[in-house]
Amino acid sequence: MDDAEANILASLGRVRLCDLAAADGLPSDGYKMCVSALTQSLAQYSAAVVELPPADGALLRSGLDSARLFFHQRGYGSGEAGGGGGGGSGDAREWCKTSGYYADPQMWLEMYDFRPGITPVEPNGVAELPPSGLPDMFSVLGKVSREVLDAISFSLNLRSSTFTELLDNIPLRSQEVSSSVLSACCHSRPSMEGAQQHSVASQDDEQLLMFSDQENQIDKTLLTLVKSDRSGLYIKDLQGRWILVDGDLGPLDIVVYPGLALYRETAGYVNPAVHKTEVGNLQECMFGRCSLVFKLMPRSVARLSGEEMRAAGHGVDAQFQVPILVNDFMQTEHSANQLFPKNNEPSPHVEQEASYNFVMKRKKEGRKTKALPPSKRLRLEAQRVLKERVQDIADKKGIKLRFCSLRDCESHIKSLDRPCENIRTEIGWPPGVPFVHPHDLPNKAKLMFLEAYEPGWTASQQDLEVGSVV
Repeated sequence: MDDAEANILASLGRVRLCDLAAADGLPSDGYKMCVSALTQSLAQYSAAVVELPPADGALLRSGLDSARLFFHQRGYGSGEAGGGGGGGSGDAREWCKTSGYYADPQMWLEMYDFRPGITPVEPNGVAELPPSGLPDMFSVLGKVSREVLDAISFSLNLRSSTFTELLDNIPLRSQEVSSSVLSACCHSRPSMEGAQQHSVASQDDEQLLMFSDQENQIDKTLLTLVKSDRSGLYIKDLQGRWILVDGDLGPLDIVVYPGLALYRETAGYVNPAVHKTEVGNLQECMFGRCSLVFKLMPRSVARLSGEEMRAAGHGVDAQFQVPILVNDFMQTEHSANQLFPKNNEPSPHVEQEASYNFVMKRKKEGRKTKALPPSKRLRLEAQRVLKERVQDIADKKGIKLRFCSLRDCESHIKSLDRPCENIRTEIGWPPGVPFVHPHDLPNKAKLMFLEAYEPGWTASQQDLEVGSVV
C-alpha cells in the first residue's frame, strides 16, 4: 500500500455505533460530531467505517468462520436463485425473493442469501443447511443500518424516523417476507471451475490486481454493510479515484456505504457508492475471500418520492419530483455513466452553445439598453464572487450544494427554517458571519463581507471600472 492510499484510508470517517445512538432532547456535542464525521466521509469517499460493540464484533467474526467452512465443504455449482437485494443475476422481478445458495462464475462469486420469511430448499426438496448464526447477525446489522440511516436524516434536517415508511416492520408480521437480505459471500475460492485459468496472471505478477468482470457496480439499496476476512473492496471517491476502503479495519469495524435507493429518496443529496471487488492474488488461500454483506432494502410496495426533502426546505430537481414505486425502481436499469457523467461536466458542444447564446444575448441587450452603472456592476460581481466562495468551502469539505432561488426562499427570508439555513449549517458557516446567499444579504452587506474576506476588493473592482472606461 503506497503512502497516498494510506492517507486516504486514514481520512475515512470512523464512528462508534454507541455514539450514533439518538436520545430524546437536544443533541449532544458528541452526537453532532459523530454525525458530521459520518456524513462528511460519505460525501467525500462514499463510505464510512462503523465500530461495533465487542459482543457484536465477535458474532460477526464467528459468522465469517462459519461461512468459510460452509463454502469449503460445499461442492461448487450454480444455483437457481439470483444475487442478493440490489443487484446480482436472475430475473429483476424476483429481487425481493432471492434466498439460498447461488454461484456466479462471471463474478468468481458464491453466496448464500438469508432472507427472513423464506426457507430455501435444495432441488430435491430438502431444506438447505445455512451457515450458522445468520438470524442473529441479520438482527445486529439491521439495527446498525437503521442507526446510520437516522444519523443521515439528522444531517439533512429531516424529521426523526423519516425513512421508517420505506422499511420492513420490526419484527416482521405474519406471512411477511423481509425486503432486506444478509448474504454470506465467497470470492475466488480455488475449487471454483475455471479459477486456475484466471489465476495465471496473478502468478506471473504478484502485484497485478484482478477484479470481477462487473466493475462500476451500484447497489440499489438504502445502505450496504460489509464485513470481510480479507481486504479487496474498492469504492470511487469524489475525485473519481478507486479507494481501498477495507484495507486497515479493526476486528470490530465494518464498512457502510449508501445505495441507489437512498440517492433517489434524498433527491440526490446522498450519492450512491460505485464499487468493485478484487478477486486476484488469492491463489494461495484455500478459502478465497469471505464476507458478510447486509443490504438494507426498501419495501417493494413503498414509494420513493423525496417528499421529506421538500418538506425540510431542500431544493429538489425535476428528475426526483415524480414518485416511483420501489418494485418498478428495482426493475429499471441504472448505470454509473448515466448517473454520473464524467467529471459532471457538460459536453464541449453544450458549453459552446451556451457560450454562444450568452454572447448573443449580451449583444442584443447592449443594443437595447444602457450600460449598467458602476455601482450596479460592482454589486452583481460581488454576488457572483460570494457564491463562488461558498462553493469553494463546500468543495473542500466534499459537500454537494444546491442553491435555491429567490422564489424558493421569498417566504422564508425572515424565518429560521428557510432553505438557506440548511446550507449554512451543512457547510459549517462561522457563527456571527453574515451568510452570502444572494438574497440573504442586502447589497451593502455583500460588499462589507467581501471587504472582510478580501481587503481592498471593492477598490480593485473600481480601478478595473476606471481602466475599462479609459
